[in-house]
Amino acid sequence: MRLALVVSRFNSEVTFPMRDLALRRAREKGVEVVSVIEVPGAMEVPLSLDRLLSQDDIDGAVVLGAVIQGETKHDEVIVQAVAAEVARISVRHGKPVGFGITGPGMTQAQAEARVGYAERAVDAAVQMHGVLRRT
Repeated sequence: MRLALVVSRFNSEVTFPMRDLALRRAREKGVEVVSVIEVPGAMEVPLSLDRLLSQDDIDGAVVLGAVIQGETKHDEVIVQAVAAEVARISVRHGKPVGFGITGPGMTQAQAEARVGYAERAVDAAVQMHGVLRRT
């Protein structure tokens, strides 16, 4: 499997360790990571994801981010919009996307405790790639 990662730079103290875990997990699974794209924030993930999945040399992707709760419900709006668009992009391209964007409603400490979700996102993309190859 040839995998791409799209990583939000916003909250990089959380997302960069997520990126590193995802890269390690991909290596453990024998998956080739052909591209790692960093974007400003979670809202910019779908555009890069769409472009990556349009490439023939990419079989799937993992998106990583951490949307931490602020004083308003902005975090809820962001995660809902991004999750819906990521799902649409995955279906449109017929390629799996592991969703490793945590939130909404998280504190900084909760976000840091969920860094390992990056591994789950890699696992999901790899498993779905296998499922799609069999169908």
